[in-house]
Amino acid sequence: MKKILVPVDFSKHSEYALEAASKIAKQHKAKIVLLHMIGISDSVLANSEIAEEAEAKYFLKLAKDKINEFTKKKYLEGIPVDSIIQNYKDFEEVNQVALEQNCDMIVMGSHGTSGLKELFVGSNTEKVVRSSELPVIVIKAGSSGFDVKRMVMACDLEKEAIPVYRKAEAFAQLNNASLEMVYVHSAGANFMGRDDVVERMENFKKELGKEIDIHFYDDNSVERGILRYCFERNADLLVIPTHGRKGLDHFVVGSLAENVSNHAKIPVMTIKI
Repeated sequence: MKKILVPVDFSKHSEYALEAASKIAKQHKAKIVLLHMIGISDSVLANSEIAEEAEAKYFLKLAKDKINEFTKKKYLEGIPVDSIIQNYKDFEEVNQVALEQNCDMIVMGSHGTSGLKELFVGSNTEKVVRSSELPVIVIKAGSSGFDVKRMVMACDLEKEAIPVYRKAEAFAQLNNASLEMVYVHSAGANFMGRDDVVERMENFKKELGKEIDIHFYDDNSVERGILRYCFERNADLLVIPTHGRKGLDHFVVGSLAENVSNHAKIPVMTIKI
């Protein structure tokens, strides 16, 4: 790991993410790239070129000053830090910036959402999780305790999740952390009998080419079951695959990875299948 992208809006949540990223960076001797989106409105951009240039310079200087103040953290000492400032368009563009900067991971904070706001608006974190081709770690609370010793990966045991497991396993090894798998058994359209689940577990291990422990957990909801299992196991980091659904498919079907990352209290790492 060489570069970690951290989107920041100077809130306490993005500071939590920055501190968590600093710990990862120190472990891997990596560089941190800060991304701040200014968010100049269309009304400003519609002004004359002279007014637009003056306004842009003002916001740019303001952002630079904030970044300089924001990065005066003791935990950043010894870590190379670059910063990128661009006008806000859509948080799905974070993926493009990460790829252009040859980053290996995105770490960002999240306020979380609930109710009608979540249904109709969603969150910026969800947009990044949905669109990112890189692993994304979502931080919800103060990262002073971001010390990954026990990781849990939750998935449906389909073969397509095997590359995700390998990436999670590599991250666990780099952090000297344990990694365990869980399958949440829940009634619904995709309900399977226990024997069928056991068969799928064996097929997953066979395809993986190694023996691993896969835990079976019953709950009325897959999302709730994942969160409860992590709580009971005192997990430090949850890993969950994502398909990165977009458009109408995303609106109708939803994404388990986005929902879990939005509601979990512990850090969540999403990895695109």
